[in-house]
Amino acid sequence: MSDPVTPTPGGTGPREFTDERRNDALRRVNRGGAGLAFLWEWTKIFQVSVLLFLVVRTFFVEAFKIPSGSMERTLLVGDFLLVNKLVYGAEVPFLQRRLPALQVPRRGEVLVFEWPEDPSKNFVKRLVGIAGDTLMMRGGVLYLNGQVLSERYVTHTEPDVDPAGEEFRWQRHHLVRAAVATPAGYHPSRNNWGPLVVPRKSFFVLGDNRDNSLDSRYWGFVPDSLVKGRPFVIYYSYSPDSAGTRLAWLTRVRWQRLGERVR
Repeated sequence: MSDPVTPTPGGTGPREFTDERRNDALRRVNRGGAGLAFLWEWTKIFQVSVLLFLVVRTFFVEAFKIPSGSMERTLLVGDFLLVNKLVYGAEVPFLQRRLPALQVPRRGEVLVFEWPEDPSKNFVKRLVGIAGDTLMMRGGVLYLNGQVLSERYVTHTEPDVDPAGEEFRWQRHHLVRAAVATPAGYHPSRNNWGPLVVPRKSFFVLGDNRDNSLDSRYWGFVPDSLVKGRPFVIYYSYSPDSAGTRLAWLTRVRWQRLGERVR
């Protein structure tokens, strides 16, 4: 057994390691360990939160913003939507497979889908035709399988204008054979086209703002594999300021649209 160490008076020898100093050193070590443990717990919580967010966003619900007026009056520029991705079967990343759908898209529903011309862009339109349907438009009035389709959600901002261009010519390959003598004699326009037959595993979509919508009339059908989901609620909305006010998202909130169902 060694003798206790005693400091030399006036010298620089070892200091006595008392119980008080030992307890103080232990408290310091424990405080450092507690800090590391706290940091590790928050790291785990953050990782789990990010994982849950990615799972929910991939398979259940995703947020989208409306950038254009193609769906007015139903959806306005500055609306923020929550989209149900599970209802039509969410896509499993990297596997090119989809989960089982709860239901198939139905006529009249609003869809979010990847634009066939550029899948990196998401579009929001209304489904008006499914596989096997015959569609045509006369004077801006839509006919489904030979019957006028009642569309209370439609608005027209330029009813007297009916542009025609090369972008409509794709329709020649999907015309009902008895509709025109030859495809070369078919001259479609925005408000007058068809009758067209929707091919299998495809949809025909239109914007509710019929005179200001880039939709199936211009670029064709939407493959069912590009459908991402169905918007069901507006969780936030503001009126963009044409003057470019930076805080328009805060000062021009459309309070009456918050929580509104998308129909």
